[in-house]
Formats: sequence, structure tokens, C-alpha cells
Amino acid sequence: MAKKFLRNLPARLILLVYGVVVVAPFIWTFYTSFKTSREFYQSPWALPKKITFDNYINAFVKANIGGYFGNSVYLTVLGLVLVTILAIMTSYVLARFQFIFSKFIRTVYLIGLFLPSIFGIVPLFQLMKKLGIYDTLSGLSLVDTMYFLPYTIFILTSFFATIPKEYEEAAIIDGCSYFGTLGKVMTPLAKPAIMTTLIFNTLSFWNEYVMSLVMIKTDAKKTITVGLVNIMEVQKYATDWGALFAGLVIVMIPTFIVYVLMQDKITDGLAAGGIKG
Repeated sequence: MAKKFLRNLPARLILLVYGVVVVAPFIWTFYTSFKTSREFYQSPWALPKKITFDNYINAFVKANIGGYFGNSVYLTVLGLVLVTILAIMTSYVLARFQFIFSKFIRTVYLIGLFLPSIFGIVPLFQLMKKLGIYDTLSGLSLVDTMYFLPYTIFILTSFFATIPKEYEEAAIIDGCSYFGTLGKVMTPLAKPAIMTTLIFNTLSFWNEYVMSLVMIKTDAKKTITVGLVNIMEVQKYATDWGALFAGLVIVMIPTFIVYVLMQDKITDGLAAGGIKG
């Protein structure tokens, strides 16, 4: 037992150090959100003298964090619906059917995994202007969907390809159409992979910044990531640091909840994909 402990000691120490490096900033951000700006300037690392929720009230009332939060929720929910539906249908076709340009389409989506979003800002900006969806959350959701689609299709295509074809053949014999087979047979079987992509896409939509900064100009429509930066830039040296850190905590809460509730789904999805692969 002692030999095993000593053998694993270096790995344990590395994980301990990594855990401290990751967790410490979250703890500091949390207790700093209860401090006044004066306390922050006096000693950024000290604990607050008393616990009050004034910073959170100011964040919602004065800094409009509530509005930014709602915008991000709308963007995330709409984007998840779009990217999931499109990816499931596309992945099923690419995994199960051979047709002209099918390999080319797979290659295009694979290339999309490695293209930084910043490369398409100018043409997308012009396209959204012409379509009349610039400065709209729905338009921004479409843009984000386009960028997160290659990753989702890559994961789901690989998973669909490993599902035995006997399931589809049995469904077709029973009278199912291709859409019926996809909805009633293939999608439930691919649930682990779908849940994994849902979780990662949720975090991606929620934390997206570059496109939100460029494609939204109306302050009331900004997402929470852009809104927090604007609060600091507008106030300059008079920044209400307590409200700013309270806003950061509000931003982190949804992602923290998603991870805590869904971490088993992430593990199961990755494990299932690894076993099937």
C-alpha cells in the first residue's frame, strides 16, 4: 500500500498543484465580489470586512447585468437548438450515405475545425448587413451556430458511423422512413455523444466574445461577456470593482452548474465514443 502511494505521489502532487492553480482564482473572485472598491484598493487579497449583497444589486440595477444575462441565455438556447438539429441530420447523412461530393463535404467540415473565427469577421459583417440581421441576437446566434457546427458534426458523424446498421434495417422493415429512423432509432442511440456536444456547445455559446463584440452594437442587446468588459471600459478608473466581480460570479454560475450536473454525462459520452471507436 505504501509503495503504491509513493509510486503515485508525483502524479498526486502535480494534480494538487494544478487544482490549487485552477480553484484559487475562483475563490478569490467569489469573496472579492462582496468587497467595496475601497477595500479592494486597500488590499486586493484580503477578505471582506462584512458580507453584503450590495455589489450584486448594483451589478443588476446599475450595470444591467440582468439584461446582458438574459441576452446570453437567449443566444445560448437558440444556438443549441439550431446547432443540435442541423448537426444530427447532417452527421447521419454523412455517416450513412455515400453520394457525389460526400467526401468533399466531410473535408470542408473538417477544415472548419481549424479555421479561427476572426478570419470570417469582415465577410460575415457585410453579409449580415445585407441580410438585415446585423445587430440582432438571432443573427449572432446563426453566426455562432455556423462556427460550432463543424465540431459537433465531427463528433456525431464518428459516433453514428459506429452504430450497427442492423438497427436501421430493422426500422425500415417495420415501415420507418429515413426521418423516422433518425428520430426514433439513431438519435436515441447517439444520446451519449449528443449530450457531450450539448454540454461543450453550451459553454462555447455562453462564453463567446469576439463575434458578440463585432456583430452587436446596441448596448441593450449585448451579451454578458461583452457587457462586463464595457462596464470596466466606460467607468475607466472609477470602476466599481465590487460590482464587476459580482458580475464575473454571475457569469461563472451557469457554467459551474452545467459542469457539476453534467460531468457524468461528459465522461460517459467520451467513454462511449472511445469504446465504440
